Amino acid sequence: MSPVSVMLVDSSTLFRQGLKHLLPSDDFKVVAEASEWEEALGKIEPGSVGLILLDAPDTASLRAGIQALREATPGTRVVHLANVIDAVRVLAALEAGADGCLSKDRSPEALVQSLRLVMMGEKIMPPDVAALILRRPEAAPLPGRAPRGLSAREMQILQGLLRGHSNKMIAIELNITEATVKVHLKSLLRKVGCSNRTQAAIWGMNNGIGSVGGRTAADLAA
Repeated sequence: MSPVSVMLVDSSTLFRQGLKHLLPSDDFKVVAEASEWEEALGKIEPGSVGLILLDAPDTASLRAGIQALREATPGTRVVHLANVIDAVRVLAALEAGADGCLSKDRSPEALVQSLRLVMMGEKIMPPDVAALILRRPEAAPLPGRAPRGLSAREMQILQGLLRGHSNKMIAIELNITEATVKVHLKSLLRKVGCSNRTQAAIWGMNNGIGSVGGRTAADLAA
């Protein structure tokens, strides 16, 4: 299998050069670089890269950059590589359509494994993002967003999402097939008015739904 073509978008030339040498050539190949998303937009063509690793100086430019790049090259995975994990920026990136948010403060091995999962279709976010979101004042239950007739199985799927588990992991936990998980997940997304699993997990946390691994949602922030 050919390595995934990668574009690096970061203001630090040193970081970009370092990351080029850290990514294993069998899996990823850096084919383009830019210091900011506007520059990247002028270099990219639809289908020219499979993965964009992006950072931005502020939340507004991060959101605008992700949206613009996704529109310019639909189907390309976009991951926000953050200097500091901040709930506001993480949520902005995910809501703009990012396929993942990862901290730069991690081992090369962990980064590569996370990027592999992204290319397999997984949504990746920092392990502590749930606690960050739950600590925000905005995380109070949303009016008019109570559970819309979720079945017991859909609640189990939602709890799996809250733990950050993949469809395969959820299937193993519940002793059902991945195909069955996907069917229930599609129904769950429709009922809660979300377009992807990350939004559903955030919706679940915001509404204090169920328990996660024997803990309530509030316990995640303890």
